[in-house]
Amino acid sequence: MRTLLAWVGAMAAALILTSAAGAGDGPQPGPGPMRDLTSVEMAKEMSPGWNLGNTLEALPGETSWGNPRATQELMDAVKAAGFKSVRIPVSWAAHAGFDDEISESWMERVTEVVGYARKAGLYVVLNEHWDGGWQQPTAASQAEVNARLAKLWTQIAVNFRDYDDHLLFAGTNEIGVQGVFGPPTAENAAVQNSFNQTFVNAVRATGGNNARRVLVVQGYNTNIDATVANAVVPADTVANRLMMEVHYYDPYDFTINEKSHIWQWGAIATDPKATETWANEAYVDAQFEKMKTHFIDKGVAVILGEYGAMMRAEYAGQERYRVYWDAYVTRSAYKHGLVPFYWDGGSTGNHAGGLFNRRTGAQAYPYLVDAIVKMIH
Repeated sequence: MRTLLAWVGAMAAALILTSAAGAGDGPQPGPGPMRDLTSVEMAKEMSPGWNLGNTLEALPGETSWGNPRATQELMDAVKAAGFKSVRIPVSWAAHAGFDDEISESWMERVTEVVGYARKAGLYVVLNEHWDGGWQQPTAASQAEVNARLAKLWTQIAVNFRDYDDHLLFAGTNEIGVQGVFGPPTAENAAVQNSFNQTFVNAVRATGGNNARRVLVVQGYNTNIDATVANAVVPADTVANRLMMEVHYYDPYDFTINEKSHIWQWGAIATDPKATETWANEAYVDAQFEKMKTHFIDKGVAVILGEYGAMMRAEYAGQERYRVYWDAYVTRSAYKHGLVPFYWDGGSTGNHAGGLFNRRTGAQAYPYLVDAIVKMIH
């Protein structure tokens, strides 16, 4: 930690750092061979990752939440900044008919964006995101949700069946009972585990490269403790091709609660009234160690699908703590074997955490990009 503290001290004096550069000629989109890589081996090639947030999962359409259409230039910029993977959240059911047949034009658009990322040389994690919240993990909803998941993922998997293993599928996102944020009941956990199994079964049944593609399943509400306590790794027809996904935003009052007065974090905090100590550095390490012990060490790789802390410009000096939190979480995740995917919702203003100007690809905060990328070593 001393090295990171020294780095933050230097950063705080200037907050002017040069972002990592150098995008090589990456693989092209489309058909390709599958390598004989386990999920744990593949994970070692994927850090750091970045989220194309609030874009293809926006409802009712790609630009509805304030972001422009994704472009090749943006993906090239993400790669040039030093990121190796992009997570692409997607709404699918909202672009399907009453029979859950996905619109041809929507499938083409998602395929186009995946192509941008692959042409840039990025790994792609393509998911089924919130999509209006229809995936409720209750016994009453189980049969309907599983049927819809199977129908949607069969179509998605067939469309991308010939793509090589730089494309991963992720079945769901933050599954939890709407409005309930505590631990799951036995019913909730069992139903959510069934969603993961349905996803794996549907993709594997489409054959081709999907028979060996790495698939990402999630723990309940992507909470680490709930995942460790309740997640059942799905049965699979191929060994060592699954990943588990969790998210991390602790402490909430510092990272994403814009109404909170908590604006300092960690060992560098100076004001006890402005910080919470329950989720400091040791807690971060302990949480990620749980994922390593329960999953990575047993052959199931782990992605930290979302994490990030918002800017709080109303507090002079807060940027120092934001950068430190992002850097520490990135480094701890990577050291414990997790693949960190920074959450970027597009906005780069106050109470947001965007890294790139979505229209130009320019880095909004080169020192923050640098902090994240340089923690991967």
